[in-house]
Order: sequence, then C-alpha cells, then structure tokens
Amino acid sequence: MDLVTPGLGLIFWTTLTFLILVVLLRSLAWKPILAAVKDREASIDNALKAAHAARAEMAALQSSNEQLLKETREERERILKEAREIRDKTVSDAKATASAEASKVLEIAREQIHMEKMAAMTEVKNQVAQLAVEMSERILRAELSDAKAQAAMVDRALEDVKLN
Repeated sequence: MDLVTPGLGLIFWTTLTFLILVVLLRSLAWKPILAAVKDREASIDNALKAAHAARAEMAALQSSNEQLLKETREERERILKEAREIRDKTVSDAKATASAEASKVLEIAREQIHMEKMAAMTEVKNQVAQLAVEMSERILRAELSDAKAQAAMVDRALEDVKLN
C-alpha cells in the first residue's frame, strides 16, 4: 500500500515544481500577452476617438455630411473587424502556447514520477534480496552449529554429487 500512496517528499517537490511553473508562465507568457492585448486595446481606443472626432467635424460640414459619414463608418467597422480578428488570433495563440507548455510540463512530471517509481521498486528488490541472503545465512549457521549436523550436511552433499 505504501507504493501506491505518495510520500510527503514527493508531494512537496511536485507542488514546488508546479508553483515554479506557474510563476514562470506568469512572468514569461501571460504578462507579454496581456501587454500586447492592452496595447492593441489602446490603439483601438485611439481609432475610436479619431472616428468620433471625424463625426464631430462632419456635423460642422453639412454639405459633405452624408458621404463623409459613410466613409467614416466603413473605416471604423473595418478597424473594429480587424481588431476583433487580431484579438481573437492573439487569444487563440496564447491558449495554444499555454496548452503546449502545460502538456510539456505534465509529460516531464509523468516521466519524473515514473523514474522515481522505478528507483523505488529497484530499492525494494535490493532490500528483499539482501534480507533473503541474511535469512539464509542465519538458517545455515543454526543448522551447522554442531559437528554432527555439519557431518550430515557434508554426507548429503556428497550423495547429491555422486547422483549427478
């Protein structure tokens, strides 16, 4: 049952590795992505402000109001559509990158767990073998403690050799 339940050390190191990964992803991936999105939002806001300024100017220029208003609306829609496309692309790229990084981290963690499990199994096998050797040695010492038992053991061994 001890092989199935993780030890305190394994839980500690797994948690520590996960927290380090979160900090690294936060500083290396999320901040640059959010900065790019904020910069794009600022440029969109600037474009919207420019469109509103153009609208105010059109109100002052009644003679070309309809044509200028139509062009401004088309430009604004194009900018908004482009901004949405860029935003969607940026978000999907960020999700794909984060997913790939998470997959890599999970795979590395699985490999580490497997290696630690194999090392633990090897250690257990070595301890069992050592215990078997020690028990055999104790049994042989107990059986061969007196001269009669030793002579009987030698006779049996000689008979086995003669039969083979």
